Amino acid sequence: MTHDAMIDEWYPVGLFSKLDAGGRKTALMGEPIDVARDAEGNARVTGGNGRPLPVCVRYGHVWSSLGAPQKALFAIPEADQAGRRFVDVGVVRVRCSPLRAVENFLDIAHFPFVHTDILGAEPHTEVQNYKVEIREDEVWATQVKFYQPQAAKSASGGITTEYMYRVPAPTCAVLYKTCPPRPGEWDVITLFVQPLAEDLCDVWPWMALYDDTTTLTDLIHFQQTIFLQDRSILENQIPRLLPLDPGMEIPTRADLTSVAYRRWLKRHDYTYGAQLVAQ
Repeated sequence: MTHDAMIDEWYPVGLFSKLDAGGRKTALMGEPIDVARDAEGNARVTGGNGRPLPVCVRYGHVWSSLGAPQKALFAIPEADQAGRRFVDVGVVRVRCSPLRAVENFLDIAHFPFVHTDILGAEPHTEVQNYKVEIREDEVWATQVKFYQPQAAKSASGGITTEYMYRVPAPTCAVLYKTCPPRPGEWDVITLFVQPLAEDLCDVWPWMALYDDTTTLTDLIHFQQTIFLQDRSILENQIPRLLPLDPGMEIPTRADLTSVAYRRWLKRHDYTYGAQLVAQ
């Protein structure tokens, strides 16, 4: 089976700030790659046979592709706003499909059960109605509201948090959520997923926040706590690949974003890390 549609996409392959001349050996969609800085300090990526691969440095990360990307990396306008703090969270390796990792990030209903007393709590378990649409060929979920005991490190108590979710690329998702210190703005939390193989990925969270008080260490620790809680769920999901056959898993009203994401993947033939038919 070929995965041509996903081969031509951009993927995160490392933090630019951590790169040195010695490089970082990793993988992309099953192919060994090497990520390093050249003599001029620029990022370079080479494939397993030494062939140079496309390179882009954005949002604190080095991006590359095994194919020939037909368009520039998606835009996150908040990345250029003055006054925001940009946080490289690091990497979490997860034994699951890269598509599963993105879908889990889009799942609101698990907050009270997996992130208890942080992003959710019983009895506040009901997911209120929200809107899902395709905008300029991206999946968007808006008007998402959820009670959270501690929505962000900058939050001092429980608040009803508003969310927007955006999927601009098959293995990337952007979350916009209520910014406690600045109610008129959104905090931005992203999930950039590097597909190492169909059932293994490196997850690179990145944040653009208005928070002048929390230490960098605490911001990173708060976010890593969330993702490590998610990892235990992701690594136990069966099947390991993401089913795209609508009859394989039964969705509920809370799963509207997941359903839209799976349909969008199928429509674009983004199938690396997917299970197409029931087994």
